[in-house]
Amino acid sequence: MPEQAAEYITQRITISGRVQGVGFRPFVYRLAQQHQIKGWVRNVNGAVEIQAEGELSEVQFFNDALLREAPPLSAPGPLSIIASQAEHADSFSILDSQSSSNADIHLPADGFVCADCLAELHDPANRRHRYPFINCTQCGPRYTLITALPYDRPNTSMRDFALCTDCQREYANPLDRRFHAEPIACPECGPHLQFVSGEETLTGDESALAATIVALRAGKIVAVKGVGGYHLLCDARNDQAVATLRERKLRPAKPLAVMLRSLEALRAAVHVAPGQEAFVASPARPIVLLPKRADADLSDLIAPGLAEVGCLLPYSPLHDLLLNDFDGPLVVTSGNLSGEPVLTDNHEVQTRLSHLADAFLHHDRPIVRPADDPVFRVIAGAPRPLRLGRGLAPLELELPKPLREPVLALGSHMKNTVCLAWGKRAVVSPHIGELDTPRSLDTLAQVAADLQALYQVKAARLLLDRHPGYGYRRFARNSGLPLAEFWHHHAHASALAWEFPDVQDWIVFAWDGVGFGEDHSLWGGEAFTGTPGHWQHAASFHPFHLPGGDKAGREPWRAAAALLWETGRPAPFAPEPLHQAWSHKLNSPASSSVGRLFDAAASLCGVCTHASFEGEGPMRLEAMAKDADGAAIPLPLARDAVGLWRTDWAPLLSMLGNPARPAAERAASFHRSLAQALLEQAVMLRTQTGIQSVGLTGGVFQNRLLAETCIDLLEAAGFSAHLPQVIPVNDAGLSFGQLIEFLHQQP
Repeated sequence: MPEQAAEYITQRITISGRVQGVGFRPFVYRLAQQHQIKGWVRNVNGAVEIQAEGELSEVQFFNDALLREAPPLSAPGPLSIIASQAEHADSFSILDSQSSSNADIHLPADGFVCADCLAELHDPANRRHRYPFINCTQCGPRYTLITALPYDRPNTSMRDFALCTDCQREYANPLDRRFHAEPIACPECGPHLQFVSGEETLTGDESALAATIVALRAGKIVAVKGVGGYHLLCDARNDQAVATLRERKLRPAKPLAVMLRSLEALRAAVHVAPGQEAFVASPARPIVLLPKRADADLSDLIAPGLAEVGCLLPYSPLHDLLLNDFDGPLVVTSGNLSGEPVLTDNHEVQTRLSHLADAFLHHDRPIVRPADDPVFRVIAGAPRPLRLGRGLAPLELELPKPLREPVLALGSHMKNTVCLAWGKRAVVSPHIGELDTPRSLDTLAQVAADLQALYQVKAARLLLDRHPGYGYRRFARNSGLPLAEFWHHHAHASALAWEFPDVQDWIVFAWDGVGFGEDHSLWGGEAFTGTPGHWQHAASFHPFHLPGGDKAGREPWRAAAALLWETGRPAPFAPEPLHQAWSHKLNSPASSSVGRLFDAAASLCGVCTHASFEGEGPMRLEAMAKDADGAAIPLPLARDAVGLWRTDWAPLLSMLGNPARPAAERAASFHRSLAQALLEQAVMLRTQTGIQSVGLTGGVFQNRLLAETCIDLLEAAGFSAHLPQVIPVNDAGLSFGQLIEFLHQQP
């Protein structure tokens, strides 16, 4: 019998998700060649569209491979496939991008330098040998250089760098790794380095690199322009260099991050499990807090009084060259003024950081928008985000149901992020920072405008915290948009609940520094029952009045004095005029904050009376308690006049102030007492409601010792305990939490 002809079909395939800026079109082209597919591929409306003509079996194999073999930086959504009219193409081609006002855009994050580019970077025979801006479709900057979408070179900060003949040939060849790699460059046509120190200016990549290494080896501080902004670098082994950096940046104790050349160098500096190694080396190249080795070749001034060091690996070719040439660990801390977003502009950084840096390593590839490094801590066996940033943000998330109008959530005053949402999509911005300065507010406005322009979405409403004093209030009023306000701790609870959609009803503990409460006091030790949009305040701590209000966050002795005065004890370390003001409740707002309880404990244990950065007292207290024994002290739990369960912290004071007990033992006892108090509140609320699922949220649960102790106690008592892993547990998650609250309250 004659052989039956193969069935020939034509399909139009649309792939949404993160498929632009990640090498997806050349991947599709190569795949089409393998399966004898004719037709074309193009970027359109934020998605990738494919016309595929070929034998039925080959088209089916082709479709399967589109998702199974997708490029590592991509995150393709499901395929939308419809039958299409044949165009009878002779080959497969890549068409120019199309765009419209209805684009379903997915913005790519910045990528780390890939293994293929690293091999070329260190290959003397390669034309990009030691070129600090090597990249391909698998790697390199994205979010920080995109000016508009679709993601094509004219819509990036590379548009003014005309491609040389060799780069143009690679860029135009669909079989080349650099086909339509929009930031493509080489020493002939791309960006270059410049070293500036005093009156000395050196141009040329090798000269600038060599001068930078000389300065670092001499103990100097160098401001280095990276992917999303500047870092301040110095020798991480040099006590004097680190001390000088701290003195100049007015950062006497806040921990500094360390960049290490390789996983081998990482293992020599910190204790790291194999799974943690994989995360440190993941494409986001995050800063991860890891226990320091006793024999580590690092200055003790990097994280004084703490047991962990924030570590990261090089993520750009420039970083790789610096670490390779320096042959040692480098401190890498954000190039900014304290509390402000990271600086990105060459002239501005040289003007504003001239008192901090001895030298500057600039380059001439513009940074369109800042992106600080992401930070994680391993808690209960999993890395948990403390800060979203370069490589991870914008963080795109799916909502459980659609919004009726686009909204922009403005988050918190501290650790600010913003969240743009429309339909069933939400996008959380990179870390912006504290909103205490005009530049921080300018950056918030820039990021808010950028997100709306890039995603082609116009917010119809702003969501914000109910606190009347947050820095973005004027921005919100001037927007002219309708405003919706949400309680601080409800937003914390709702961000947590989104991560665990299978949980129907919650007991959520929201413990943090302070947030504006429903009774207009400063909450921070709250428990809620219910679901997003319908939280019921169920438990808290006995309130106390904070002398000096906001000052207590940076002066833990004030919280200690408050607790002593509340229980009729003297606080000889506090000035009498302050006691008089407190007695009359002048500038002494009521608070139920567990964060302030931690501050008081740190002060009473002699660990920290004056904090040079937010959370210093609690961080030092945790480090001291880590390996110590200390039994939990029973804390009375009783209902108040309105039916709220309140834990009384007063029995802790005698123990905390007892100099006969070692400070580490007192610190450990404090942690275990609070964990036991949380369990007792949970048991009482379970008895009332029958709810078995417990969530832990708020900045206090960045404390690994406390979080893990609470989880262990809860699970032993039959609860299901949950700690966020996608959204930061601190105020960086509030913008998304405000969105979830709004979503469940919209009519």
